[in-house]
Amino acid sequence: MRPAIGFAIVGTGMIAEVHAQAIQLCQDARLIGVFSRNRENCAAFAARWNTVPFESLETLIRHPDVQAVSVTTPSGAHAETAIPALLAGKSVLCEKPVEISLSAVDRMLQAEKDGNGRLAGVFQMRLGTGARLLRQAIEQGRFGKLSFCSAHIKWWRDYSYYTSSPWKGTLHLDGGGALINQGIHAVDLLQWLVGLPQEVAAFTATVAHSGIEAEDTVAASLRFPNGALGVIEAATSTFPGTDLRIEIMGDNGSAILVNDRITRWEFRTPLPGDDTVTAPPDGPSIAGGTGDAKKVSLDGHRLIVQDLAEAIRENRPAMTTGADARNAVALVRAIYASAQSGRRESVDRGPQR
Repeated sequence: MRPAIGFAIVGTGMIAEVHAQAIQLCQDARLIGVFSRNRENCAAFAARWNTVPFESLETLIRHPDVQAVSVTTPSGAHAETAIPALLAGKSVLCEKPVEISLSAVDRMLQAEKDGNGRLAGVFQMRLGTGARLLRQAIEQGRFGKLSFCSAHIKWWRDYSYYTSSPWKGTLHLDGGGALINQGIHAVDLLQWLVGLPQEVAAFTATVAHSGIEAEDTVAASLRFPNGALGVIEAATSTFPGTDLRIEIMGDNGSAILVNDRITRWEFRTPLPGDDTVTAPPDGPSIAGGTGDAKKVSLDGHRLIVQDLAEAIRENRPAMTTGADARNAVALVRAIYASAQSGRRESVDRGPQR
């Protein structure tokens, strides 16, 4: 049997537990250890998962058995863990968003290049069967000329979600609210399917959580380079929450993806097998925490861990690269800039890579 890829986790919050479970379920990965600045939390986490509590980030990175580092710290602190790991040639699995500013993401990408590391973002929705079928149909040109491409992620979070951690809903560590934290999944999936919009116009509001610094409701209009339009709706203010939905429509067809299931699949020119696409999936479905952050599907993280383990073994990029993850942050930052300026804003496409 081939040896498992050694993973270590940095951060011991709620999502770190999901990473530990995903690593445990992946036959090609094993948990080497954990680090947190809070020594008590680090020791407790290590005891729960029968692993080693590292005394410092430097010690974790230098450990020869650690080949991949899962970064589960607050969003605005991702770079301070990811950059030294990447410079040391490690692979990094970074929770969404990879960082809260484009400058921080670009520093991470430069560290990936300089250290010959590997940066992957946690965008598990891409790995679902429904999402991959939708992307294949787009690449085949089945929709004709795309006309309307939209993403909707109108979830609910009660107030205790924000009070459970001092960084949630803050600008300096969360980078914003419903859009950059929860909505980032739909943002990434939309741009992965059809590319980045050229410009956006947006409104944000804080409706149901008056005590937080950031927004809990976002509405954005999009214009794509090919002339197609679209919208992004993101919220944590809509009780009890609705499932993530992606709508792709063109002059030759329309499709709707709800979480990982395609619920509409209609084309001007049908193909064999089209009638089976909307059938309920046989296996587990990748889904987010529509009304409860603790009900995140474990299958998505397991697939992400498995893909990174295989990428390390095969010396290839992960399926959710850091460069791809930058696109999601670029779109989010453009939407926030538009909401603040009251004007249409262009989306930063970054350097050609």
